Amino acid sequence: MTEVLIAGAGPTGLTLAIDLARRGVGVRIVEKAETFFEGSRGDGLQPRTLEVFEDLGVLDAVLAAGMAPVPMKIHLGGEVVGERMMAELTEPTPDVPYPNGFFLGQSRTEGILRDRLAEFGVQVELGTPLLGFEQDADGVTAELPGERIRVDYLVGADGGKSFVRKALGIAFEGTTDESIRMLLGDVQAEGLDRAYGHWFAKPEDPMRGIGLTPLPGVPHFQFGAPLGEDEVEASLATLQSRLDELSGGGVRLHDLSWSTVWRPNIRLAERFRDGRVFLAGDAAHVHPPTGGQGLNTGVQDAYNLGWKLADGAPELLDSYEPERRGVAARVLKVSTEILEKYKEGADDAHERGENTRQLDIGYRGGPLAPEATGRIRPGDRAPDAPLRDANGKPVRLFELFRGPQPTVLVFGDGPAPEGARRILPAGSALSDVDFEDVGGHAFAAYEAENGRQVSIRPDGYIRGLTA
Repeated sequence: MTEVLIAGAGPTGLTLAIDLARRGVGVRIVEKAETFFEGSRGDGLQPRTLEVFEDLGVLDAVLAAGMAPVPMKIHLGGEVVGERMMAELTEPTPDVPYPNGFFLGQSRTEGILRDRLAEFGVQVELGTPLLGFEQDADGVTAELPGERIRVDYLVGADGGKSFVRKALGIAFEGTTDESIRMLLGDVQAEGLDRAYGHWFAKPEDPMRGIGLTPLPGVPHFQFGAPLGEDEVEASLATLQSRLDELSGGGVRLHDLSWSTVWRPNIRLAERFRDGRVFLAGDAAHVHPPTGGQGLNTGVQDAYNLGWKLADGAPELLDSYEPERRGVAARVLKVSTEILEKYKEGADDAHERGENTRQLDIGYRGGPLAPEATGRIRPGDRAPDAPLRDANGKPVRLFELFRGPQPTVLVFGDGPAPEGARRILPAGSALSDVDFEDVGGHAFAAYEAENGRQVSIRPDGYIRGLTA
C-alpha cells in the first residue's frame, strides 16, 4: 500500500490527507506546532475551492459555519459616504453552482477539514517536526522525534519557511517589499455593525486606511491596518490609535486574539518536485493577501496531487509540477497586480473580478491534455449540469464526478465503455444506468453531439474528448 508523509497541517496538508485517505492510501500528517492555529488569516474561499470541498465532503459544514460576502461601508473622515461590494454577486448557473466567494476564518476551515480526516481514522500529529529525510529510488526515509519511518512519498506542505524546500535546496524566487508593512489580525470592535465590513480612511487619501470585516461564528472582525516605518509593535494600542485617527473615535477595540505583521512576500519555488518529494501550498508559492488566492491555490495543489500519488504512474507524477507551477505563476501575477493597484491608490484596488474566482484555471496544453479545438477542451474544468435519473430523481454532474474515481460521460446512444455514465436528451427512454439532460444544459456545456465521450479526471478536469 502506498504510504505518504505530509509535513504541515494547514489547509493544503489537510486537503491532501483527506484525498489520500479516501482512496485507501496510508497517510501520516505531522505538524511541528504544539497547538492548532487560531486565527482568521486566509478567510476567503473562492468558488473553485467550494467545488473541491463539495467533492471532499466538507462543503455543507463550511457553508453552515461561514457567510456570504457583505457590503463594505466606507467611512471617510468619520462619516459614512457610501457602500460597495468587493465583488459583484452572481446568480448560480447550471454549470457554475457556486459563483461567489465565501468567508470563513482559516482556523475554522482547518477544524472542519480535521474532522473530515478523522472520519478516515487519521489524526494530525501535533508537536511532531520533520527533522530530516533522505530519499532513494524506492522511497523516502524520514526522521521524526523518536522514530525513523519509511514512506513512498513525502509532501512538504509546511508553509513559506518550508523545512522540506530548504532541505532540498530549491530556490524560492521572488521579492519581499519592505516598503509596505501591514498589521493583520482578529479583534472585537464595539460600535460596528456586523452586517457590514467597514473601511476607515481620510478624505484626502481614501484608498489607504483600515479595513474591518466581520468573521462568521465568532465575535471578532478581521482587520488590516498599515504600519508606519516607526511602528514596530503589533499591539492593540497601535491599532486603536490608528483607527481613532481615521474614524474620529467611537469604536472600541478589545480582545486582540491573533495578529501578525505582514510584508508583501511574492515568491515561487524553482521546482515543485525532487524525486519522491513534492512541495505544495505556501511551501511552493507565497502570495500577497490581495485577491484572496493563497489558501485556495494550496488547496487545489493538494487536489491535483492526491489522485496522482495514489495512482503512482510516472506520467501522472511528472505532470504535477508543470500543471501546478504554471497555475501558481499566473495566480501570483493576479495577486501582484491587485497589490500594485493598492500601492498606487487606484479606485478599484479593493474590487475583485473574474480572474480571482479560479474557475477559469485549467491545464490546456499540459502533459495530460492533448491539443484540441473548440470552446471546451482537455485540461478545462469540467462543468456541472442538472440531470434526472430513471426514477425521476434530480442528479447533478458533480454528483457523478464525486469520489476518488475518474468518470466517463457518453452523450447520446453511441457505444459506451463499461462503467460510463450515459447522458440522453430530454424525453428519452432511460434505463437504470442512464441520465436525462434536464434543459439541455449538459449537452450545451460539453458541446456534445450524439456519440461524444468525455473522460473526467478525479480532480474534476477534462482529460479527453472524442467525437
